[in-house]
Amino acid sequence: MSNAPRDARAKRDWGSDDSATPILHVDMDSFFAQVEMREDPSLIGRPIVVGGTSGRGVVTSATYEARALGVRAGMPTSRARALCPTAAFIPGNHALYRHYSHQVMGILATITPALEQVSIDEAFLDVAGSRRRLGSPTHIARLIRTRIREAVGLPASVGIAATKSVAKIASSHAKPDGLLLIPKDATVEFLHGLPVGALWGVGGRTGAILDREGIDTIGDLAHTPITRLTKLLGVASAHHLHDLSWGIDPRAVSTSRPEKSVGMERTFEDDVRSRTQIEQFILAASHDCARRLRSGGVVGWTVGIKMRGADFHTITRSISLVAPTDTGRDIARAAQSLFAREDMPIGGVRLFGVRVEGLQSRSDGVAVTLDRDEKPAASERAMDQIRSKFGAGALAPATLLGTHVPARRSFGGDAAQAGQGSRSAEASARQGGDARGRGEQGTLL
Repeated sequence: MSNAPRDARAKRDWGSDDSATPILHVDMDSFFAQVEMREDPSLIGRPIVVGGTSGRGVVTSATYEARALGVRAGMPTSRARALCPTAAFIPGNHALYRHYSHQVMGILATITPALEQVSIDEAFLDVAGSRRRLGSPTHIARLIRTRIREAVGLPASVGIAATKSVAKIASSHAKPDGLLLIPKDATVEFLHGLPVGALWGVGGRTGAILDREGIDTIGDLAHTPITRLTKLLGVASAHHLHDLSWGIDPRAVSTSRPEKSVGMERTFEDDVRSRTQIEQFILAASHDCARRLRSGGVVGWTVGIKMRGADFHTITRSISLVAPTDTGRDIARAAQSLFAREDMPIGGVRLFGVRVEGLQSRSDGVAVTLDRDEKPAASERAMDQIRSKFGAGALAPATLLGTHVPARRSFGGDAAQAGQGSRSAEASARQGGDARGRGEQGTLL
């Protein structure tokens, strides 16, 4: 679940006409925390905060009892402890969360093939083709909630609307553990009374601009001249948000969401002042990205780095390759060349990341240079086979032997998901292992 504002004053009943509302948005309530309660019933009734437990950990999920005391996504765990000292603080188990997610998505797949999973805990469905078999959208939404509760033991909220953006907002206002239908004819009235931050696509930066200009509600945005919005937000964002403010959203439920990038990043426990340690991380992260590219049958044209200093100043740099790659050696060479051009931040490096973008399926044909040496690619594929048989720690680049490379937080696709779509992520990325709890960013689920 996001931190987008919900208006407690918003009506809970907008009518029962669901004849023109085929889009459902299913959002699991406090997903990580609810899974923890499912696994350990002794936690029921206690405030729960899931996230990193180190000095630099952040909150990724919290129950409503903790939220009522001010706990939010992305908040430092230390701040959450101060706000809610009686909470149970849990580092999280992402393998377990993915297991529950697969069960939920399996249930949704029995409803309709028009299913778009957008994160580990939420999905859109277009149930227009399921009416004859299962009934009206409202009936289907109730059926989904019941099946998830009975089969998985978790609560789910569902928004029903004519478009994806309105369905997403509706599910947010249906929480906790509820259902909200917004009939097509009630769309504008529903939207215009909400805070502008509730609109899908209004993030922190855009929200700050609109707040500065006195545009407080979605209705204010809708009635702002498009010429003024263009000056404030740019042409594309102005027209997109203006359309959404009037309930206009032509985006269909997409059953395929190809990954745009894969990457690894890490927030270090202590600020790093050694270039050698960063270079070691670059090498390890590059090989991890390459493994996931190969697993997904894709290659990448662009390599980028992200570096955040102790003062939180962040830079990103990228370089286009002469030919796409899925080998760690190529990715590391490009990433290290970018890093070599930058000075180490005063005070050290707080966070560093490597990413590969411009993904292309190998099945579409791949450009290669005339002098390309295939031996590194062949050796890395052999490494993949050895790791799959003996475990991830069975083999590593020789330059990393005897060094400690800390855990990383992944973003983008993972293994077979790369190039096929899932959303990780946050953020995709709402994926990753325990390292995620130590990351800078988070999404409240």
